[in-house]
Amino acid sequence: TIWLHPDDLPLWKMTHRDRDPDEHLTDGQVIEAAGADLTVLHTPGHAPGAVCLHDPGLGVVFTGDTLFQGGPGATGRSYSDFPTIIDSIRDRLLTLPPETKVLTGHGDATTIGTEAPHLQEWIARGH
Repeated sequence: TIWLHPDDLPLWKMTHRDRDPDEHLTDGQVIEAAGADLTVLHTPGHAPGAVCLHDPGLGVVFTGDTLFQGGPGATGRSYSDFPTIIDSIRDRLLTLPPETKVLTGHGDATTIGTEAPHLQEWIARGH
């Protein structure tokens, strides 16, 4: 089953012209997977339809390419936007409890509390 945020549909169609996603993800939606209740957080910036999945019960957020140990994901593509990813991280992720474990799309895990103090450094680096 393919789940996709509708804002990523134009990117999806570039490589999958003959296949539509089976389901659309919406901000705030809760999906159950392997006994976990994952809340969808729309976090555009790396891509327009980027999402993170948060399980408060497990104290975990799966950030994909939005947030890594040491900073935000890449925004050098035509469909990416640095100010938008910073807004997503600040408004959607850094508001989570500091002990929340961040499991990224690749690389080492971190926590919200470890990354939060570095927001201004990322902004300065991105300009």
